[in-house]
Order: sequence, then C-alpha cells, then structure tokens
Amino acid sequence: MACQQLTVEDARQSLAGHLETKGQEIHTRFGPHLGWNKLQELLTDRNYVRYPCDIVFDAGPLEPGEFAHPEPKGERPEEGFNLHIHPFFMTQLERVPYLVLYQLVIVNYGDFATPEDAEAFGAAALGLSPDEYYHEICELADQLG
Repeated sequence: MACQQLTVEDARQSLAGHLETKGQEIHTRFGPHLGWNKLQELLTDRNYVRYPCDIVFDAGPLEPGEFAHPEPKGERPEEGFNLHIHPFFMTQLERVPYLVLYQLVIVNYGDFATPEDAEAFGAAALGLSPDEYYHEICELADQLG
C-alpha cells in the first residue's frame, strides 16, 4: 500500500478546519459574549491557549499602526507570552477580545498560521462571520490612525 504524501496546502486546510472548530468551542464555552472576565478565563485554559499569556497594555514593542503583538517571555514557548495591546484600547476592554483572539493564533501555531487563519478563528470564537470580524479588526486598527 502506497502512502499518500501530504502537501503544505493539505496542512493549511487541516489547520483552518481545526481553528474554526476551536473557535466554535470557545464561543460555546465562553460566549455568547466574550467580555474581559471571560477572556481572562480563556487565557488560562490550555485546551484553547497552548502557552501562558498575559495581557500587557504597552505600545513599546509594537510597530507603528500595530494594535497588538505577542512577545515571548523567554527562549521556550512554555515560558509564556506577553500579549502587548496598544494602550489606546484600555478604555475599550469590551473590544480587547477581538484583538487578543487574532494574536492567539500566532501564540498557538506560530508563523505557519496566516492572517486568514486568525480571522477565521476570531470570527468563530465571537460568533461572527469572517467578514464581520475582519471589519471589526479593521475598525479597531483604524482608530490608531
């Protein structure tokens, strides 16, 4: 019996399906409205967030116009990440989950994950269509000028 070799595209499709499923599970478990308190609970659930993550309102490590970015705390992912969120959003805690969910795909899957993966995951977790989630993310990013 010959083994069928998987392609990068096969792996991407598999990841996309996995991310949508995980996002739907988050929506069921932490939704229907994922607010600040539920977000904190989500960040400690290793079923959905592979490594420890802390939200830090600090623009220092962010590129101009960037709303958030995960930064490793050490050499190994197991040491955790700081999710740097632009301080502008400190007054919009109800919208911070949109920003964090986008970054969690990078924390969990690294560079293999694409922006489209992050959008699909965030949309599923919040019970939105990918287009609705993309619109919300763009609106948030636009607030930074």
